[in-house]
Amino acid sequence: MPAIHSNQCREIERRWSAWMLAAQAGDRAAYDALLRSCIPLIKRMARRQGVRSHSVDDVVQDTLLALHRARHGYDPSRSFTGWLITIAQRRVIDGLRRSGRIRAREIHAPLAYESHPDTNGDPAAEANEPERMARLGAALRGLSAGQRRTVDLVLRSRSFACAAASAGRRPGSLRVSWHRALVALWAQMIGSDAS
Repeated sequence: MPAIHSNQCREIERRWSAWMLAAQAGDRAAYDALLRSCIPLIKRMARRQGVRSHSVDDVVQDTLLALHRARHGYDPSRSFTGWLITIAQRRVIDGLRRSGRIRAREIHAPLAYESHPDTNGDPAAEANEPERMARLGAALRGLSAGQRRTVDLVLRSRSFACAAASAGRRPGSLRVSWHRALVALWAQMIGSDAS
């Protein structure tokens, strides 16, 4: 990417500040142009600060959302670019912390499930297994089509990150859908126990 000269920087700053002032006055076209033109800068910042490529778009979305929430507080006497960079840096730090926590909790070990010994050798439980599987199947059929897709996607994937990538969704969004599907499945199972 070619270097941006100081005259270009001043022109970008002037244009962004003008768009932000117009956006504060209610001009949607100016606001749309502003947000779209900020994306490359946010992506560059995220990459330079070590955000992994699969998380850059999450940082961009978080930054644009934070900018949107704080747009009323923009002071036109100050640099818009500086204000945007401050917001983006904070979102980058949040993204790095979040991905560090996820990497610390999620472990990819598919063979651990296959080679884990069954310590529950209860013959009575094994006799009830076909009935439990039938109830589970009925409860799964009681979920909405979207919830069934989420359950299938998560169970077939190595991690939430892989499942989200294959579905073209954000991991946080998939986790919310997964949680809702499990709550609905639990309610279905409880309902079948009561009847």
